[in-house]
Amino acid sequence: MIVLDVTIVNVALPSIQHDLGFSQANLTWVVNAFLVTFGSLLLLAGRLGDLLGRRRVFLAGLVVFTLASLLCGVAPSQGALIAARLLQGVGAAAQASVILAIIVTEFPEAAERARAMGAYVFVSVAGGSLGLLAGGLLTEALSWHWVFFVNLPVGIATFAAGRAIMRADRGRGLEHRVDWLGSLLVTVSLAGAIYAIVEATTHGWASPHVLGVGVLAAVLMAAFVALEARIEHPIMPLRILRSRGLVNASLVRGLLVTGMYSTFFLGTLYLEHVRHYSALQTGAAFLPWTLTVAVLSQGVTARLVTRFGALRVLTAGMASAAAGLLLFATVGPDTAYFPTVFFACFLIGMGIGNAFMPLLTLAMADVPAADAGLGSGITNVSQQISGALGLAVLSTIATEHTKSLLADGQAPAGALIGGYQVAFITGAVAIGAGILLAQRLLRPRKPRPPMRVARPGAAHVPALAMEEQAA
Repeated sequence: MIVLDVTIVNVALPSIQHDLGFSQANLTWVVNAFLVTFGSLLLLAGRLGDLLGRRRVFLAGLVVFTLASLLCGVAPSQGALIAARLLQGVGAAAQASVILAIIVTEFPEAAERARAMGAYVFVSVAGGSLGLLAGGLLTEALSWHWVFFVNLPVGIATFAAGRAIMRADRGRGLEHRVDWLGSLLVTVSLAGAIYAIVEATTHGWASPHVLGVGVLAAVLMAAFVALEARIEHPIMPLRILRSRGLVNASLVRGLLVTGMYSTFFLGTLYLEHVRHYSALQTGAAFLPWTLTVAVLSQGVTARLVTRFGALRVLTAGMASAAAGLLLFATVGPDTAYFPTVFFACFLIGMGIGNAFMPLLTLAMADVPAADAGLGSGITNVSQQISGALGLAVLSTIATEHTKSLLADGQAPAGALIGGYQVAFITGAVAIGAGILLAQRLLRPRKPRPPMRVARPGAAHVPALAMEEQAA
């Protein structure tokens, strides 16, 4: 429901603009308002899950998201819709922040957890493709209001299933003093960072508006870290950053997400603006991606990880995604869907299906159970910020290259495609950097051989023999 919301609303933006009289600049806030509250509250919501109980926070977020969807659907004005989208982001953050923590605690066995992570990845990816299909269908058949109303039955059913199926857990409670100042600092800092990123595509990276907010966000984050290091009950104990897998996997996933988001966003623009696909056709075009992830999530990736190890499967998956992006970079104004676009989507689906599950498993593997909600929040924050930053950077690269080609006298269609191609190549390079980083940071540490202490009077053992025995 959360992932679907982003793409389903994008499809309905022209209808929303016409009905409520949005300007082009203000229309972006129908999307950005959700992203700002969603991304900025993930860390706080994850920690509240540890303190108050993850099931409780999840269900509360679900209620807020569902009610906010109703308010979005009945919004009579621009201000009302944007306010409701801000509230939707609050509910989405409460749900998403504790999802991984619930999976980790509910499925302690490695095999079961791997299957659960696979299902999680599939639902996340499928939501994007389903949003394109459902958004076009609902907007054309009914009206834009229904892209929000569709969340109501889903939210009600999910709430009933959550109460019946999810195990009630008791958090550590709020007996100790809650770090409200730290919560405020990190939330405002993340909101400022995301705001600066999404506004950079409109005002430019070097504009005083973007730089000012970005610097303020950095200062607030530094103040937050300094505060957390010296108080007794921090909202984010800095010990969580000693979880090697969590930090390193988040860095690698950030580079992977940069490439993935570029494909979904720029690929959609290419299909709709250059190939003139309808929203339904565009959604259907991404089905090879979704269906490949669906097949892999049925235990295939989990068995591959068991046989070959997480790092090998992760590396192969990221290489496949990079190959798909490079194939996307070969498209032209008359490129047929099959085989180029089809196999590009297939390769990216193969990559995402094989890479995300090992990354999530590695990220949460050494996070203490008491901090699982916080670890889940950090994982989601890294993905959201990386996705927003990557999309803003790649969009800027595509736009600037298109302008350069137009200035050189190239036809508009060719210049537009040229911009997309450079962005796809840049996304592939980002994933390639992620592969190198994974090899460097995620390789299992080799245990040191135990030291052998010679007993008095024992015969001298040559150094080579000792090394052979240790090996």
